[in-house]
Amino acid sequence: MAQVEATTERIIAADADTVFDALADYKDVRGKVLTGHFSEYEVREGGDGEGTLVHWKLQATSKRVRDCLLEVSEPTDGQLVERDRNSSMVTTWTVTPAGEGRSKVVVVTVWDGASGIGGFFERTFAPKGLGRIYDELLQNLATEVEK
Repeated sequence: MAQVEATTERIIAADADTVFDALADYKDVRGKVLTGHFSEYEVREGGDGEGTLVHWKLQATSKRVRDCLLEVSEPTDGQLVERDRNSSMVTTWTVTPAGEGRSKVVVVTVWDGASGIGGFFERTFAPKGLGRIYDELLQNLATEVEK
């Protein structure tokens, strides 16, 4: 099995603390900025960063739906890590200052891909599809924090 990785980034016109706080707010903000690819969103424990347990279904394609149960940690300042209890998927959100009143958000998702021909297609197409989903999510986040 080869590891599959999808990376997306965006500059947002809000300071890094504001953006990070919004991303870490699973109780109020995160549900609002998710795209139509996410369903059954539910905070099961916590709701603010470290220690949060959140559930959602991610419909990456018309046939591919992941049932995700994510444990959230904050290993360093400006970083959220979501580890899926149901799979090998790990998503890391990193927020850093990018000039006066601006921040850079980088989201990286990795997982163990399938083998064989299915794995080839997964490694080829899944990162682009997930990238589009996260582009839209980051646009929604920007709209939320740039008010």
